[in-house]
Amino acid sequence: MSLLTVGTVAFDSIETPFGKVDKVIGGAATYISWAASYFYPDIQLVSVVGDDWPSDEIEAMNSRGIDTSGLQIRNGEKSFFWAGKYHEDMNTRDTLATELNVLDDFDPVLPENYQDSPYVMLGNLTPEIQMSVIRQMETRPKLIAMDTMNFWMDVAWDSLLKTIAEVDVLTINDEEARQLSGEFSLMKAARKIFELGPKYLVIKKGEHGALLFHKDEVFFAPALPLLEVQDPTGAGDTFAGGFMGYIAKTDDISFENMKKALIYGSAMASFCVEAFSLDKLQNIKAQELVDRMIQFKKLVHFEI
Repeated sequence: MSLLTVGTVAFDSIETPFGKVDKVIGGAATYISWAASYFYPDIQLVSVVGDDWPSDEIEAMNSRGIDTSGLQIRNGEKSFFWAGKYHEDMNTRDTLATELNVLDDFDPVLPENYQDSPYVMLGNLTPEIQMSVIRQMETRPKLIAMDTMNFWMDVAWDSLLKTIAEVDVLTINDEEARQLSGEFSLMKAARKIFELGPKYLVIKKGEHGALLFHKDEVFFAPALPLLEVQDPTGAGDTFAGGFMGYIAKTDDISFENMKKALIYGSAMASFCVEAFSLDKLQNIKAQELVDRMIQFKKLVHFEI
């Protein structure tokens, strides 16, 4: 049994009020896979890079149980690159550069042993690429989760709706939920989005936590208050990786178990933002995760 992760594997240059880094490791699939690896030992990665991608990063993934046989390496080409600068509030940012490079004509090809994965996490990519992955699955996965963004709502509306109709869990932020549904109230937005096909909806609210919707049920996971936030890049993908990694580990797609997965996802995201790139995410000790989950429990526990 495995967890299939799809998305970008990229270089980032990032500037925040607390520092600046150039050409560090990033990408949605990178963050998803690393976060999930703390819960589940069989991760299958689908993405594309150029021959400028460091071989030691691939080796590091493999050592974490991340299978990279689905990672295309294009000779003579460059990996996807993104540069951004965060504002003082750390919730808004400006994109300074986007170089698609190998991603410009990426056509994912799933190795044969990937095609029966029971759990799939579709990171933010074009809806066409996400649909291509779904179509290559030999059997219907037990759970397909999908992340997307407002950009695809602006430029690929029809194909986005077709892809959303094929997934079980949709993860988006509150602004995107409002745009997708046309509703300001997130409760009303969730009902409209359920009409598009998903059974579960996760609405991410950044430093204000995340909401999980299923039918008429709602669950809220707070974000852990931190003394120091260095870089929020990849936090949403890290959240998704923790969420899906825990579900794959427990092999339980009930709403009750997804509540726990939401907290684990929030815990992983709290580690991610404490350092630039993968600096923290690659070095989390088991006891640190336990301690952080205890912090979350204290944060939300009360008696009536």
